[in-house]
Amino acid sequence: MADDQVVRLEEDDGIFTVYFNRPEKRNAMNPALHRQMYDLLSELRYNERIRVLIVTGAGDSFCAGQDLKEYFQLLADESSKAERERSRELSNQWRNHILRNFPVPTIAMINGWCFGGAFSVVTSCDIAVAAEDATFGLSEINFKGAPLGLVSKHVSEMMPLRWGLYYSLMGEPFSGKRAAEVGLVTMAVPKDRLHAEVRRIAEALREKDPVALRTAKDVFKISQRMDYEEAYAFSATSAADMTLQQKGNSWIAEIGDFLGGKFRPGLGAKKN
Repeated sequence: MADDQVVRLEEDDGIFTVYFNRPEKRNAMNPALHRQMYDLLSELRYNERIRVLIVTGAGDSFCAGQDLKEYFQLLADESSKAERERSRELSNQWRNHILRNFPVPTIAMINGWCFGGAFSVVTSCDIAVAAEDATFGLSEINFKGAPLGLVSKHVSEMMPLRWGLYYSLMGEPFSGKRAAEVGLVTMAVPKDRLHAEVRRIAEALREKDPVALRTAKDVFKISQRMDYEEAYAFSATSAADMTLQQKGNSWIAEIGDFLGGKFRPGLGAKKN
């Protein structure tokens, strides 16, 4: 398949969907996919139209991890050193930095097979919705490997210690329903409801203030690395910056509308 077809983008009224587009390879990530995802996300992060980003896979799979032939075997010799290092850097950058810190809410829609390095895609997204019958697995141990890169770190952040170690050491597959039970994904739904549920979430996010959403993401994620005093100081600075960016439509003004009985924030975002 030509390089220009391994990633596909759709746009619908502020909701952008990126597809891994190698269905015949279960959307395994090869060097071309890493290059295109890096370039695409680098561009989209500055797109003023985007309000929500969905990441999913074409066909019946989400992503089978790294392409064992193209990413590992074909780049193993010394003559491929430069391309190997470049591919690994792009792979790390788009999954663990650009996607993780993307300026708008991100949703992983796991429609099928999700293995190995694809776990980093799932955990880097803000919300993850899986089909109940999707298949997850850390199968590296089964071919004398291990969940390397940042996969093990991501698993340890999302899953309880005992279960993260169990699946890393056993290499057993588990369902989307089980992934929700152990905290790897936000929720699991029947496959025939997957698209509708992700769309419902995306549309709800689209209606909320983008500055507030960005602030909520930053405060939640960055404060995880801070102690209580640092987190409080960062939150105070973020509140001031958020109000400045919102100008006349700040959250302080919204409180006045709430007190005046114009809307009830506990039941949803205010309609502008």
